[in-house]
Amino acid sequence: MINYKTIINPSEVEIIEKKSRFIATVIPVATQEEAEQALQQLRKKYYNATHNCFAYQIGEKNQIQRCSDDGEPQGTAGKPILDILKGYGTQNTLICVTRYFGGTLLGTGGLVRAYSRAAKEGILAAGIKEKRVIQLYILNMSYSLLGKVQHLLAEKGYVLRNTTYLETVTCEVEVEVGHQEAFCKWLTENTNAEVLITEGELTYIDVPLDVYC
Repeated sequence: MINYKTIINPSEVEIIEKKSRFIATVIPVATQEEAEQALQQLRKKYYNATHNCFAYQIGEKNQIQRCSDDGEPQGTAGKPILDILKGYGTQNTLICVTRYFGGTLLGTGGLVRAYSRAAKEGILAAGIKEKRVIQLYILNMSYSLLGKVQHLLAEKGYVLRNTTYLETVTCEVEVEVGHQEAFCKWLTENTNAEVLITEGELTYIDVPLDVYC
């Protein structure tokens, strides 16, 4: 498991360039099959469009990449869309830009700019988050220690969750990968080893990122 960036929400954005409509649809996809199914649905939705150009990148290292100009001059649509995905570093993401021709030719440069702009506006509307790998720890302690532990963790920015109150108090805390050993040592030293620390699962948390044009 590694940290990676992807979109927060699906989005749909439309721009107009010399009377041509460019509709960018941005969708999260986990597999190539899922991406192709989404494209089929978009082609049905926009069956009367002039072009449905797209790009997607999928996988832990974006090892699956595909793009299509769908009849536009070579390199004027699919690649610019893919370049937007690469620029923002978004993984497991599909962008399809649908064009309805408005009667005025844009030229190769104009097409590149229009498809790039539509893709960028779509990404900005979707928002970007980091899927950050964290280690869960289960903490077990006496009631007399709870206040101290809550204070210690709050000072360091840690958040307790799933707290249960039985004969003792049990709760979970999220620790960013790479800081596990330091966390366990710090908590043990500051509680005189009176907190039982058990390693839980590795999981992801979502961290929204500021996205700039």
